[in-house]
Amino acid sequence: MTVQRDARVRDILRRAQPPLARFLPGLLWGVLSATAAVSLLAVSGWLIVSASIVDSLVPLSIAVVGVRFFAVSRAVTRYLERLSGHDAALRQLAVTRSDMVHRLIPLSPAGLGRTDRGRVLSALVDDVENLQNLPLRVVQPLAAAGVVAVGAVVFVTVVSPSAGLALAVCLLVAAGAAVGLGWMLGSRAETRVSLRRAELSAALVDYFGSLDVLIAYGAEGAARERVQAADVALRSSVTRASLAQAIAAGVVSAMAGAGSVWALAAASSGLRTGAIDGPWLAVVVLVPMVVFEVFGAVPIAAASWRSVRASARRVVDVLPERMPDELRSDDGVDADGLEGSIRLRNVRATWPGGAEGLRGVDLDLRPGERVLVSGASGAGKSTLAAALVGFLRIEGEYSLGGRDAATLSGPTLRSVVGLCEQRPQLFDEDIRQNLLFARDTASDDELRTVLDRVGLGDWVRERGGLDARVGDRGALVSGGQAQRIALARVLLRGFPVLVLDEPTAGVDPAASDALLRDLLEAAGEQSVLLISHVAPPAGTVDRVVRIEGGLTV
Repeated sequence: MTVQRDARVRDILRRAQPPLARFLPGLLWGVLSATAAVSLLAVSGWLIVSASIVDSLVPLSIAVVGVRFFAVSRAVTRYLERLSGHDAALRQLAVTRSDMVHRLIPLSPAGLGRTDRGRVLSALVDDVENLQNLPLRVVQPLAAAGVVAVGAVVFVTVVSPSAGLALAVCLLVAAGAAVGLGWMLGSRAETRVSLRRAELSAALVDYFGSLDVLIAYGAEGAARERVQAADVALRSSVTRASLAQAIAAGVVSAMAGAGSVWALAAASSGLRTGAIDGPWLAVVVLVPMVVFEVFGAVPIAAASWRSVRASARRVVDVLPERMPDELRSDDGVDADGLEGSIRLRNVRATWPGGAEGLRGVDLDLRPGERVLVSGASGAGKSTLAAALVGFLRIEGEYSLGGRDAATLSGPTLRSVVGLCEQRPQLFDEDIRQNLLFARDTASDDELRTVLDRVGLGDWVRERGGLDARVGDRGALVSGGQAQRIALARVLLRGFPVLVLDEPTAGVDPAASDALLRDLLEAAGEQSVLLISHVAPPAGTVDRVVRIEGGLTV
């Protein structure tokens, strides 16, 4: 199990690293920027000392031009490094996040029923976002620091072999100390940062998402204390991780000073023998300082690597190792132009880890037909809805528009069968945006037309038009209005088949008949499968199919 988990973590990290063609420009600019910084200090030191011992500036003109060149090129290449590096990382971040969401789509909603929403949110937002630090704060700084360090050692060795040896030893000791001390002092705290952040996110989601219930039952104080405890734990872990990183950075700074002193002591003897002159001695002393400035990214990179790896582990923990057998994958062929007809024969379906929801359902839905599926709570009606849109794997015959639904891809299936759930999901946006999720090219006139079809035209105009907000999860609208908005959304999408799953749930019984009548009339020529334990008004459906214990009777 551990080997498989590590392999999945490595796969996540590989996905987080941009392709070489996109990543290489930022790396090259980073190497050039660091090289320009080292060269600037080396040339400046040589120029200052040389200017103090010669009378004419003519021999120094090349060095003057070099100082200006490296000063300008350092700023330009640094800017290009940031631009190229962040562009590659952010583009890859978008790919990584969409890939994570794509992996979760087949699990929703049937496979995520027992999942902590706060932890999933933290993994998809905080942890996936932290993966961008892999190219920006780990690979790119380490590669640039390594190239510049090797080049500086070679350069100093050419000037003074003993000073080059001193610089190499100090760099190796600094690298070992930065990685080793950081791992010993901060690895546990850095690993816990992602976990503590997830716990805080979960506590906040639970607190604000259920605030009304917590207040009603007097549990708000306990929930607030949970948030405070999670915040304290997170701050403690961040403090410990920062302290470990600071100690490692301090050791690197100390080795920078030691490197310069050692290089001075090793090369100064060459002044007496004539092996080195004053200007080049200044170069030998100053180069270690600026090299260690570049090398200072190593402790940060080591800490970032541990943090990124911990985030990758958390992402792996959120994503299932394999899809439960009860769920249907999105694999299959794409198809267009399927008509709105359904044929089910001896259909069986089961929820993950649960009892069999459907044990033998036969049902036909012809184009343009309205069929009521009735039954008591727990009879399997919602299981049928989840199976029709491809959330659950079906055993038996399921034909959609004359095609075997098992051969169709998940997106194709959900482009033909539209589902209005018992509790429609409304976003904390205005009415316009809640409808544009269905078709983002729709004009305002099209939105007003579809709202008129579902009986919300006058209400929307009274609220101030399409800019009126619906609140978090539809808090500013009634249950019936939320259902009508959800129906307007599926009508705008143009599904050939509509599955209305308990549309009157949470609606006043006195208003349920009017709501059902309006919903069915608004569907127009589309096929409608109405799943409800409440009988609709007479004459609004063509047939009734009853389900009891997962069987049609």
